[in-house]
Amino acid sequence: MTFLKKIKQAKNLIKEYLSKYPRTAIACSFGKDSMVLYHLCRSVKKDIPVVCIMTPFKFPVTYKYKDKMIKKYKMNVIEKRREENKDKLEWWKENPHECCNYYKVESMNELLQSYDCWFAGLRRDEGATRAIMEFVVNDRFGKIKVNPILLFTERDIWRYLALYRIPVNPMYKKGYRSLGCQPCSHKERTECEGERDGRWRGTVKQGGECGIHGCSINQ
Repeated sequence: MTFLKKIKQAKNLIKEYLSKYPRTAIACSFGKDSMVLYHLCRSVKKDIPVVCIMTPFKFPVTYKYKDKMIKKYKMNVIEKRREENKDKLEWWKENPHECCNYYKVESMNELLQSYDCWFAGLRRDEGATRAIMEFVVNDRFGKIKVNPILLFTERDIWRYLALYRIPVNPMYKKGYRSLGCQPCSHKERTECEGERDGRWRGTVKQGGECGIHGCSINQ
């Protein structure tokens, strides 16, 4: 499928599910894929709600970038941020599953309570955990989750960002290909690595998922 056909397919899917489910939001981490997804959704519905989880461990640059994008695009953002659990200072190292569940999964569950459907910026070529994902699923939160840019490649993402002159998180210029929390995001080491191999490096979750996108059932 050509790049332009992928864009058309994504917009058609966005239009279809906004029509089916008026109470729909976008999940945005303010990474490269999220910003492409937001730009596509914005072209269909300018004031679409954006749900955002910002843990206490994001890169400081990511907080600044988020504020800049919200102002630039006048984004309708609903943000959730849990304070750091002082009893478990290195939870991310000792038990990354529980850490992600506390800061991300539970927070997303709370944010989605007001919605019936949400759009996510997942892509099949990001890694093994996403290779068989479908465009529309029933998610672990009891909602409809739609993945409009599922067929976009990493190259397509950068091409779209350049084409529409969308500013990107400055951390990508430092060698990161996938951004999350600072302790669990690492720079690319070799050209043989996958896009998400720098996530949770050295733990049982390396290259995997935080849990938000797990336990999905195809529609």
